[in-house]
This record gives sequence, C-alpha cells and structure tokens, in this order.
Amino acid sequence: MVQQEWSDPALSDRLAAVREGVADACRAAGRPDEDVTLIVVTKFHPPELVRALAGFGVRDVGENRHQEAQAKAEALSDLDLHWHFIGQLQTKKARQAARYARSIHSIDRTRLVDALTELERPVDVFLQVNMTDDPGRGGVLPAELSALAEHTLGNPSLTLRGIMAVAPLDEEPARAFARLADYSAQVRAVAPAATAISAGMTHDYVEAIAAGATHLRIGSAITGNRPDPR
Repeated sequence: MVQQEWSDPALSDRLAAVREGVADACRAAGRPDEDVTLIVVTKFHPPELVRALAGFGVRDVGENRHQEAQAKAEALSDLDLHWHFIGQLQTKKARQAARYARSIHSIDRTRLVDALTELERPVDVFLQVNMTDDPGRGGVLPAELSALAEHTLGNPSLTLRGIMAVAPLDEEPARAFARLADYSAQVRAVAPAATAISAGMTHDYVEAIAAGATHLRIGSAITGNRPDPR
C-alpha cells in the first residue's frame, strides 16, 4: 500500500511553538526540559499525520478511543512510537489495548487492574483521579486513591508510574494542579517510585508544569483542528 503524505505545512511550526512554550515553562519553574514528556494527542486524525509527526521527532503519541488507537498502531507498526492510551477504557478491551499501548493513563478501578494480569509485556500505568464532585466522571475518587495504588502494586504486569487528571473547567488550573500534587504525594506514600504526573493540555500546560507535571497531553495546538469523527 502506498503511504500518503500529510499536507499541512504549518504542522512543524505548531509543534515547534509548543515545544518552545514547554521549554519556557520549564525554565520559569526551575525544571530541566528533560523532566517533561510531550505526548501529542491525535484523536480523529489519520495515521498520515502521526507519520508526519514522527518525521519531526515525535515518539510519544496519545489516543483516547481504543478502536481508533488500535488501527493506527497497526498502520504505523514500522515506526518506533510510544503509544499512550489516555481515554476511558472498558474492562473487556483492556488486554487488547495493552498489546499496543506502552502506557495507560486511565486506570481508575480495581477491575481494570485485574483485567491487565499476565500480559505479554509489562505496561506503565497512571491512576486517573476524579477532581470534580461528579462521581460519574472518569477517575477514582481521591479517598480511594491509596487503596487503588496498593492494589495496582500487586499486579506484576503493571508498573505504577504515577497519577493522571484533567483540571476541572470551573476551577483555576493552578489551584487544581496544586491539589493534584497533594494526590501525587498520597500515592508516593504507598509507591515511592510512582513520581510521574500526567496533567496539562493546550490551555493549561504552563500551570501543570509549574505544579510538577511530567507528562503533558497536547492535541489541537499541534495537530490543528480535529476533523469530524468518523
């Protein structure tokens, strides 16, 4: 099959601008650039865009829909990419996601941990915390976070890297990420090596970096507007 080239001359400029913004935020926070992993979220975009990003040095790619992520990973299997699954994951799809995703950022219940036993290869995981008052939102409630961390440590197929969250829209990002730093300390009390914080998107990555985020999930600022979902 002939690979189509992605025609968006501004893609490299947008990527460079975000990389520069991340570097500036790291300097302002007194942190080295290497502390932060930039994950480019490519939801609804075709594999050709991911291939173009790889040509610009991108290796960390984020997806939040399993079926789409699985198809892209297969189409781009010739590339050395680190696929991050960042969306809500059905228990019955967990093992399938673990075949292509090196990292899963949305672990939020013990049943999901148990579904990821005896994997073909180890997978890095982040515990997603619900930072809202809505129990229907994705993420474990803060009061249940330590117990979930302990349960995750009991699964030898998983490496607990840290926590993940989305800042609530009705709260200042800096305040929300300060709370997230406290939740990170809560997890580290159980799992000292789980130091990573997956937080920060296009509109709030500067505040996330200032609060200690190690993994940013940035989409449209790099990829451009999303096409209509198929």
